[in-house]
Amino acid sequence: MTARPGRPYAGQVTQEAPGEPTTRNDDAQDPQAAGHEAAGQQPGGQQAEGRVTAAGPVSGEETAGQVAGGGAEQNTGPDPDQASERPEARLERAVRAAEQALIEFEIAVETFRVEVENFSRLHHQKLGPMYARLDELDARIAEATAARTGDPEDRRRAEEARAMVMPMPGVDELFHDWMDSDGLSPEASAMLTEQAVQPPKRVRPSEEARRLYRELARKAHPDLAQDEAERSRRDEFITRVNAAYGRGDVDQLRVLADEWAAGPVPVEQQPERDELYARLEWLSRRKELLSVVAKELEDSAIGSMLRMAPDDPDRLLEEIAEQLLARVAEREADLAKLVQ
Repeated sequence: MTARPGRPYAGQVTQEAPGEPTTRNDDAQDPQAAGHEAAGQQPGGQQAEGRVTAAGPVSGEETAGQVAGGGAEQNTGPDPDQASERPEARLERAVRAAEQALIEFEIAVETFRVEVENFSRLHHQKLGPMYARLDELDARIAEATAARTGDPEDRRRAEEARAMVMPMPGVDELFHDWMDSDGLSPEASAMLTEQAVQPPKRVRPSEEARRLYRELARKAHPDLAQDEAERSRRDEFITRVNAAYGRGDVDQLRVLADEWAAGPVPVEQQPERDELYARLEWLSRRKELLSVVAKELEDSAIGSMLRMAPDDPDRLLEEIAEQLLARVAEREADLAKLVQ
């Protein structure tokens, strides 16, 4: 049977789009450095495109240690502007920088996850019939060979090839394509609600869709919420943003951008020192979790395929289709020779 990549694990993270840069701020020496690296620069100042790594952003422990111990900065004298600051002000800046770094990392992970899921769906929709044709041709070739030779071993191989054409599905396989990272897949939801399925048009959404997605993710990320009510509102909103981005729906992303701009402005709070340190610890744990998700995505069958074509994953799909068509033509020629 012709091998096919399986549907990969798609860990659920909040936010964004394919091809987004990977950020790593582990080497930041102060909160300002962490903020700069969160803007999407990799070590060496290179902007990464279309690839996620499990490196992740600045960790809470590192930033907390820099704040508590004064970091690597040399104090050359009192700063009049900082004299009137709250004692927690510098720690609060470090927390904000770490938050932005984590958001950039989540955006990169979600970007890659969307590409993995879109590639999986398009691969199944566009190439599934070609794989089925190859399986059928393999079975017919094996059966024609067995008929010619009468060899018991050839007959056994023919029976195995025919069994591979229409295998009996197991329980896992029956539900394999019904679930994705957000629960029911779009195909399953459409069947249950009698709505039309909206498959992705391409593996990587357009540049405009990616730009809108990144902007919305940075503004509406649930990790920026300061209370549970605000987090719930952001969670619901980002779920809709993720769905629109996965489809590459630029018009819907623009509607969502207008909706967010017209929404309520969260009240700024001034957390206490203990709360800020707790926040840094949470950010560090969140980074570790995202690093695991990123590695699982990269190590999946389709994630590995996408790493071979980081600049144009849609072209990779076309190349696979061309290879399959060539193999179908070869099998048909082989079968024609056997049945003459």
